[in-house]
Amino acid sequence: MPLSELLAPYQRYHASGEINTEVADQQAAVERVTASFADGRVDRVDGLTVEYDDWWFNVRPSNTEPLLRLNVEAKTAELLAEKTEAVLDVIRREP
Repeated sequence: MPLSELLAPYQRYHASGEINTEVADQQAAVERVTASFADGRVDRVDGLTVEYDDWWFNVRPSNTEPLLRLNVEAKTAELLAEKTEAVLDVIRREP
């Protein structure tokens, strides 16, 4: 049996994988995201993590490139697609 099948029962969320987006000002983009998702549980230990009951995301600046790295996980594939797009819209929005 492939490892992916063995692990499937233990995966609680659908995952986006890392999505890299080039931005002119990493800090400004992170602050836009923080303001847009301030209704979630916010943690700044490793970049910005925001948690909700059925999805969460982490966005952090690259140390070597002008990129923000986004990871999103959600309980359903549909919710994952919706929330990934919502966070990316904020990241890509010009100030």
